[in-house]
Amino acid sequence: MSRSVETGSVLSPVTADDVGLAVRLAVGVLRDAPAEGWDGKAGSLEWDCWETVEHIANDLFYYAGQLGPQSPPLDTHVPFALRHKRPDGPAYFLFADRDAGPAGLLQVLETCGALLVAMVRTTPSGVRAHHTAGVSDPEGFAALALQETLVHMHDVAEGFGLAWTPPSDLCSRVLARLFPEAPGGADPWLTLLWATGRAELPGHPRLTMWRSNSTPH
Repeated sequence: MSRSVETGSVLSPVTADDVGLAVRLAVGVLRDAPAEGWDGKAGSLEWDCWETVEHIANDLFYYAGQLGPQSPPLDTHVPFALRHKRPDGPAYFLFADRDAGPAGLLQVLETCGALLVAMVRTTPSGVRAHHTAGVSDPEGFAALALQETLVHMHDVAEGFGLAWTPPSDLCSRVLARLFPEAPGGADPWLTLLWATGRAELPGHPRLTMWRSNSTPH
């Protein structure tokens, strides 16, 4: 269990169902994205919208992969080879076929999300695996997936001019698991954006450096 940064109340853990919901919501919004906007900048990032969604899919795939071995490594990640499409772009394990268009990219996102959902659901809670934010358990990887999906969807939605406000309870559980020191009392979504360097919070300046903590509490 985690403690809410809003009220101090005990929250339920982040679950595989939370990951599935976040991916479905993201795909639902992205289906309305204009076809001509995918090469546009994603919010405050130096990546374009296509690259950013591809990055979300890669993260979900990466988290599923870390939980895959019978004895996951604790000192480094499972050694998928990283590639860059361009020097300033994100690093990838896998690529979406550009010829398949945005619909194909969303299928890749859905597929990677489904893989992680299955791994979080079936991996025993006592399993630990490497992540740079801290050796983590299945719930931690689910929380990291929520962070990446919710926050990078903010970037993409900003790039397209689309509305994106995820459910408050998802944001609260991510904050409680990954950012337990985040200030309470404000809207959970705004607080998550603040914790990831994307917004100001009343009484708290915008962060220029931030780090989540995926180590089990």
